[in-house]
Amino acid sequence: MTLMLVKSWLLAVIMVMITACSNVSAPTNPNASRYSIQKDRAPVGTLDIATIPEVIPEQITRTMAGNLSPYTVLGKTYHVMPTEVGYSERGVASWYGEKFHGHKTSNGEIFDMYKVSAAHKSLPIPSFLRVTNLNNNRSIIVRVNDRGPFHGDRIIDLSYAAALKLGYAEFGTARVQMEAIVVSNIEQDLTGAQKSLRKGEELRLSARGDKYLQVGAFSELDKAQKVSNRLRLMTNRPVFIHEVYSQTNGILHRVRIGPLNDEIEIRRLTQSLVAADLGSPYTVTD
Repeated sequence: MTLMLVKSWLLAVIMVMITACSNVSAPTNPNASRYSIQKDRAPVGTLDIATIPEVIPEQITRTMAGNLSPYTVLGKTYHVMPTEVGYSERGVASWYGEKFHGHKTSNGEIFDMYKVSAAHKSLPIPSFLRVTNLNNNRSIIVRVNDRGPFHGDRIIDLSYAAALKLGYAEFGTARVQMEAIVVSNIEQDLTGAQKSLRKGEELRLSARGDKYLQVGAFSELDKAQKVSNRLRLMTNRPVFIHEVYSQTNGILHRVRIGPLNDEIEIRRLTQSLVAADLGSPYTVTD
């Protein structure tokens, strides 16, 4: 009888232990991610490049969404640039795809790997860039709406579709040249004198009143870069390419020097440029 009681008691203890164990929650994974895919990858199947919509630069209205500055990621602090005007940089581009597809970007939009977009650590959001693959000279325009990349020596992350159009999706990374595109925001009737001053281009007045010497406007980026390189040998003033889009002229690469607010310096530099057979530079406020 005593043995039977002992067996019953042991059986009851075992059942209680089993029940207790079944109610214990699984430990929380400290590396848990909001992404269902751990490692990024290209989409399954093929994507026809011809079906990927082109990005057309447009007038920008910005909010604080995605533009908090400074911000910190993985223990490192980053600062958002106050403007993209004059931005030009060369470095390594990577791409991101299915892991992030359907998730929100830094400014709250939904990332679509089948469309052309980009992530950049410091450019204001949104902004537009012309990105050229230096390995094959393919060039596209992208819209920046996300932050990153935050690893390695990469300076920009393009969507899978953008990398495909630039011809480096299968390689993972590529050396690229980036130039900011800023769209004119003046679409009003101008007087004849203003149209003459513009020489067929748009005019955008600046609240600051800074003056620049415009040396030329080119439809081809490489020509603008060659002129810029020559100018940098002639002056220690900033030389940059200001890209704009218009329905009549398409993309124009404006080569400019400045800001220059000394009239004597402007005249002296203009004479030097004319003597160097660099056209007839004129002053713009932009």
